[in-house]
Amino acid sequence: MTFAGELLIPEVRICEYLLLYRTEEQQQDGLGCEIVQAMPFLEFIAGSISGAVGLAVGHPLDTVKVRLQAQSVYKGIFHCMAKTYSNEGLHGFFKGMAFPVLTTGITNSVVFGSYSNALDYLTQSQRCERNQGKPASAAQVFTAGCFSGLVQVFITAPVDLVKVRLQGQTTADRYRGPFHCVAVILKKEGPRGLFRGGLALALRDIPCYGLYFLPYEVTRKALTESNKEPGTLAILMAGGVAGVVTWAFATPMDVVKARLQMSGAGGREYRGVLHCMRVSFREEGLRVFFKGLLLNSLRAFPVNAVTFLSYESLMRIFCPPTR
Repeated sequence: MTFAGELLIPEVRICEYLLLYRTEEQQQDGLGCEIVQAMPFLEFIAGSISGAVGLAVGHPLDTVKVRLQAQSVYKGIFHCMAKTYSNEGLHGFFKGMAFPVLTTGITNSVVFGSYSNALDYLTQSQRCERNQGKPASAAQVFTAGCFSGLVQVFITAPVDLVKVRLQGQTTADRYRGPFHCVAVILKKEGPRGLFRGGLALALRDIPCYGLYFLPYEVTRKALTESNKEPGTLAILMAGGVAGVVTWAFATPMDVVKARLQMSGAGGREYRGVLHCMRVSFREEGLRVFFKGLLLNSLRAFPVNAVTFLSYESLMRIFCPPTR
């Protein structure tokens, strides 16, 4: 999840940028309409680049996290890292990264669009109006975030499955790459196989996307002076805090998701979410649901901080202020 994951950036205030950067004469004359029309494309490009940067920063730790969650052969973080490096070299830490990077633009666009439109509907206002003294309530932000989490599951489920399968294999005997992995899954399990673990992903992402937007908004606002754009420190801290807080709640279901996704690739077979939870709890105790929590937290802060800062910087380049 680029909180995505994975993923990911809160509401993109496109019209806020435009209202801020256009002069009074431009607004009266209707200038800048071309910029407004181009913004969806610019949003897509900025989201793609910033998402790819965030993925590259966090993917090595994500690989270690997935292996700790889905396999019980490692004694801890450093043992997993040492075994991965000795058996596969540096390349082993970047397995499964290509597919998420290629699709991050689509994923981010879906998240941004669904969240923004849901918030518009819930508040019966536009983003620019909310920025001018009509902020959305915490409940509205949470609900809109949950909606965006639900919508993006249909896109991220197959992508995340392929990523986890590639990260989980220590040799190239089963899958030679992301597209070969997709082909094998379709051949053996059919289209339904691409959504293995989808319910666990939905149970993880729907509430956590709702939660994700709240700490970002609160932290960013607290670190920004009134009537001013947030500075670099505010963006970095808000993004990092949002990522850490969200992953603290997401990790238990993230463990279940990873185990279900690996169950069709040589891992232990589970009949569903509840069966996976029962078996895991019975054999490994309550602590099993917090495997990877430390790694998630360590990875979430820099990944989300870099992703937010990259996005905000790119948007300021695409829409420079008019002095």
